[in-house]
Amino acid sequence: MDPKLFSKTLIRNATWSRSYYTNRNNKVTLYTKISPLGSPSLSVVPELDNWVQKGKKVRVGELHRIIRDLRKRKRYTHALEVSEWMKQKGVCIFSATEHAVQLDLIGRVRGYLEAENYFNDLRDEDKTDKTYGALLNCYVCGRQSDLSLSHLEKMKELGFASSALTYNDIMCLYTNLGQCEKVPEVLEEMKENQVLPDNFSYRICMNSYGKRSDVEGMERVLKEMEGQSHVVMDWNSYAVAANFYIKAGLTDKATYALKKVEETLDKKDALGYNNLISLYAKLGNKEEVLRVWTLEKSACKRYINRDYMVMLDSLVRLGAIEEAEEVLKEWESSGNCYDFRVPSNLIDGYSEKGLCGKAEALLEDLMEKGKSTTPNSWGKVAAGYLEGGEMEKAFKCMKAAFLVHVEKVGSPAVIDVPLKKSWKPNHEVINSLLRWLSDTGSVQEVEAFVGSVKTVIPMSREIYHALLKARIRGGLEINSLLDAMKTDNVDEDEETINILAMKQN
Repeated sequence: MDPKLFSKTLIRNATWSRSYYTNRNNKVTLYTKISPLGSPSLSVVPELDNWVQKGKKVRVGELHRIIRDLRKRKRYTHALEVSEWMKQKGVCIFSATEHAVQLDLIGRVRGYLEAENYFNDLRDEDKTDKTYGALLNCYVCGRQSDLSLSHLEKMKELGFASSALTYNDIMCLYTNLGQCEKVPEVLEEMKENQVLPDNFSYRICMNSYGKRSDVEGMERVLKEMEGQSHVVMDWNSYAVAANFYIKAGLTDKATYALKKVEETLDKKDALGYNNLISLYAKLGNKEEVLRVWTLEKSACKRYINRDYMVMLDSLVRLGAIEEAEEVLKEWESSGNCYDFRVPSNLIDGYSEKGLCGKAEALLEDLMEKGKSTTPNSWGKVAAGYLEGGEMEKAFKCMKAAFLVHVEKVGSPAVIDVPLKKSWKPNHEVINSLLRWLSDTGSVQEVEAFVGSVKTVIPMSREIYHALLKARIRGGLEINSLLDAMKTDNVDEDEETINILAMKQN
């Protein structure tokens, strides 16, 4: 798991989504029509319109649940579409609560300026603590320090800054801006203004000390938190402490904190187990990772793709490849929807361990079953083969990477693999393959490979050198290539001169 993402998860409330999985009852609901539309490029509005056109009921409560679920899954564009559709169709009269939700979504999707315009157009009676708070959050997400602080002052004047949520936003602002030293000051201001800090307030403050490697400061906040009668200690707070203890190399304290995580988490809270597994993996304790995984499977009964991803990532981190293979088999028989991010953990693990043959075999098996893969995974396997000097196998995998890239670009609606905006192959791998191919391959092979490469990488001196060498070896003309080099402003260097000398010999 990405360390930055992991850190953010620890200090936030337990809102990780339960990833989409197969609807085993096959009951068609509005949610089951919208949920699979994972790509932001696919609008959910046609599904909403179609649902109504078929004479089916649209319940306000169900739409609210859909928006809430989409927000949890970070599908903000779709959540905004549902909210705006509700308003446009007059499904319900928007209260300050609905306006606040839409404000938040506008800020996330279109930026704080659009959210500000929406807020300014609201009726006075809808400008409540909820909508003011939502706009503050938009400013914070946009990292607008001056606007956030001036808006906070306005909220104070109106008596709208009486909740922990408002101050938590400002603490998040300072955290996002890298001004962690200001976070404890906000906590103190809360207490001076008779605003009780909540669990999240204390976690943000603990995190601010941890980021500055001030373990003693973090421990003071944790101790204060434990002494507050209005605060119910939760696993998130102990997980924050454990994470920073691990970073500081304080193994005994980290182990104690992890035991507190386990004591305080709800026994059916898969998110808590996921974090516990990841932390034990960071601590290097494979036995505890396996023990907690067994506990999670016993307690939660149903495990989603995210659970498998966390477990596979943890086992790969620990180098426990055989155990990871067993977990992948469990996932394959789970009935969950296909998500390439699950097997990609093991593919990456194979590549890192030099088990490129296994990685390639797994990728090929997925493709034979009609499952999607990613160019990046094929590229990693190619890099592994290259490092081992197996050029032909590296070339084969890199060609597969380009083929998959073309398929993804041509089919942006694919939902079983998250489509990144762009894929950039490893330049060192590409250049090594070009050098090898220009010495051993035919002109047709070199030109075909270059044709793929230049779809994602601008023409470079290395690419032109490969083409020149191949054409000279094949006894073909090179004047057109030299002209193209000039057109692309690619200057000749000493290597270019040496290559051209081959033609004279």
